[in-house]
Amino acid sequence: MSLALFDLDNTLLAGDSDYEWGRFLVDRGVVDADAYKARNLEFFEAYKAGTLDILEFCRFSFSPLAANTLEDLLAWREEFMETRIRDLIAPRAREILDRHREAGDTLLIITATNRFVTQPIAEALEVDHLLATEPEFRDGAYTGELEGIPCFQGGKVKRLEQWLARQPALDLEGSWFYSDSHNDLPLLERVDNPVVVDGDDKLTATARERGWQQISLR
Repeated sequence: MSLALFDLDNTLLAGDSDYEWGRFLVDRGVVDADAYKARNLEFFEAYKAGTLDILEFCRFSFSPLAANTLEDLLAWREEFMETRIRDLIAPRAREILDRHREAGDTLLIITATNRFVTQPIAEALEVDHLLATEPEFRDGAYTGELEGIPCFQGGKVKRLEQWLARQPALDLEGSWFYSDSHNDLPLLERVDNPVVVDGDDKLTATARERGWQQISLR
């Protein structure tokens, strides 16, 4: 039995849940359409280029959480799951998850996207363990601030190490990590079995150089 780690956006999903959440908020009229859409796209392009300022992005992406009631946010999230996310689940995502379940592996989704957006996605995929960027939640409401280490680039490694310290029966021996993004190289380099899934150009080139397995879930 091993630990099987999965990136979410553009790996198990054939799209980016964080970016789609921003588009959903624009379409729903929750945020100023022109300003938010432009800023959301700017951050998305920076992520793909590997130049994203994760702290600046957290302040941006958490602001609608702080500006609206929890009741409204939960209702919007349910609509978002049904109208935007269900159809984004990659065709072979459940197949690869089931393969690791049948092998007795422990499954964990590890994603830079915040927990508010990703928790119901992990539940829909029947993955019990989730490490995500954490928006601060106090007294029944989101504050708009970040809690802890962002689950991004090297932060994924740190967050995983913290989690493993609380899981005495688990370690990285025989571990797997599936990802599409060069932003995940720090964690891909730590596992025994790195697997590139529908990789971006930079990660695909790295995979070729290092002889890493490459697959598609689409």
